[in-house]
Amino acid sequence: MASGFFALLDDIAALMDDVATMGKLATKKTAGILGDDLAVNAEKASGFLSSREIPVLWAITKGSLKNKAIILPFAFLLSAFLPQSIPIILTLGGLYLAYEGAEKIYEFFVPHHHHTEKIVEAKTEADLLKLEQEKIKAAIVTDFILSVEIVIIALGTVVGHPLTTQIIVVSVVALIATVGVYGIVALIVRMDDFGLKLINLNEEDNSFSDKIGRILVQALPWVIKGLGVVGTIALLLVSGGIFIHNIPYLHDLFHTLPSILSELISGTVIGFVVLLIISLFKKIKSKI
Repeated sequence: MASGFFALLDDIAALMDDVATMGKLATKKTAGILGDDLAVNAEKASGFLSSREIPVLWAITKGSLKNKAIILPFAFLLSAFLPQSIPIILTLGGLYLAYEGAEKIYEFFVPHHHHTEKIVEAKTEADLLKLEQEKIKAAIVTDFILSVEIVIIALGTVVGHPLTTQIIVVSVVALIATVGVYGIVALIVRMDDFGLKLINLNEEDNSFSDKIGRILVQALPWVIKGLGVVGTIALLLVSGGIFIHNIPYLHDLFHTLPSILSELISGTVIGFVVLLIISLFKKIKSKI
């Protein structure tokens, strides 16, 4: 009886060791997409009244958790019954990530006209709440797409391992992604308010708290822009890594180069190829 109990403990310890090892690998693989996730959500969560920023962010966070509660079971079913589909889905996801990264670079270097939405003036509290709900829904939809990418990439690192390990590792990564990203976003969007509190901390002009406060207020838009740049590079590196590991031709082609360089090159080149194809398709569709 005792030997059976200790054998069970040994199995649990082995499982947790596998989970810890694969969890580190999965977190490392998804870190790139989390950079873009952070930049996107920081932008989505800003622009609200100061008193509404945290409630709005909490509403988006709950929506993100619901998204992952929907995505995770489907991902585990695929892994259990169609494991051969995971590399295909990973590659398709890589194409999307590469396209998104290339599009951001193109828009930065080749500015072009954007269709702007008609701004609706909110005259009543009901109008404000309606606009707020629309922005929250849009942010949750964006989160759903990013959550699919995170879950599939994390799942791709544990394919071939026992299903129990897959469930624990991917679920933990998904939870960390939600709590970590939105926790940091909360700190970012409140950075300017904290700066204003420091400025108003005392009546002295140009005090130390005033200087720190002004730095925090002025730094917020630059922080969001900086996250966008980091996120774009991360998109290309993550997508390039997917291509290198799932397309033997590319692996053989770049095997002499450092991995980070080969991933950046493959992600960028394939991203711009996809961008060109989609742009041509849109032009043909508009003419038809």
